[in-house]
Amino acid sequence: MAVHDPQGTLWTLAVGGALATALMLYRFFAYVKRDRFVQDTPLMRIRSAAQGFVHFEGQASLTPGEEMSSPLSSRSCVWWDYRVAKRYRNSKGQTEWEVIDQASSVAPFLLSDGDGHCLVGPVGADITPTSQATWFGDTPKPSSGPLDSHPLLLVERDYRYTERIITPGTHLTVLGELRSQSSAIETDQQVHDLLAKWKEDQAQLLAKFDRNHDGHIDAEEWEAARAAARAQVEATLLQTPVERISVVAQTRHGEPFLIAPLNEQQLVRREQRYAAISLLMSVLFVMLTAWAVHRALSVHPI
Repeated sequence: MAVHDPQGTLWTLAVGGALATALMLYRFFAYVKRDRFVQDTPLMRIRSAAQGFVHFEGQASLTPGEEMSSPLSSRSCVWWDYRVAKRYRNSKGQTEWEVIDQASSVAPFLLSDGDGHCLVGPVGADITPTSQATWFGDTPKPSSGPLDSHPLLLVERDYRYTERIITPGTHLTVLGELRSQSSAIETDQQVHDLLAKWKEDQAQLLAKFDRNHDGHIDAEEWEAARAAARAQVEATLLQTPVERISVVAQTRHGEPFLIAPLNEQQLVRREQRYAAISLLMSVLFVMLTAWAVHRALSVHPI
């Protein structure tokens, strides 16, 4: 017969409470930090914003000519995330779910505020969806969407599908790092393309760069050709207007990267509410930990 060890159980509870306290405090400070960034970073217009950490609001849309739909329900969206879990029973006969497939879209989408537009690259962002649905089925890939299924009638089925999306036209708040990227082809690529073009006309290439007139372009002569090609490309670029495309992406210095279908006031209230809940939970876990330690010290070993 197994001997019950109340002291060991209490110490286990105390350790669990301490870990939970640490987690809740971590979340509390993270939400406070995010709240400060939201409040302290002024709302900017996309057209006039400088590179660096920014706070934008605008409407989400797909880039011109692009179409996107969510993988599980085929709903139109600018961003999607899904998870498929399979039901199984553990050694105690209890039902548990194991994730067997999950993915998120990585394609950037457009954000427009009326004055300008930029791309938003969602990789690494903390994203609040405009729609989240969970439904059930019998196959790893659903045969119907969430609107065609009633969760309460299908909870005994073997697969659970969870899908989150941001729909086109959604008003978003985005905090992240703004970077400007040139739409011109990289200089090295242009040099490569120009050299390839020159190589197609061997007679002209030899006339320009075969200095020793041996009918071949040796390594030194090829380097001269490469230098000439680069000089020509750079001279052309100086006279070519370069279109700049702004991209909001994951930050590189610890600032939050947030995408949410909320305005600034709603986002601030949410972060403050989450911070308050985390602080309250940390206090409760501290009390639980202190009680468990006190009881463990007062229990005499068997």
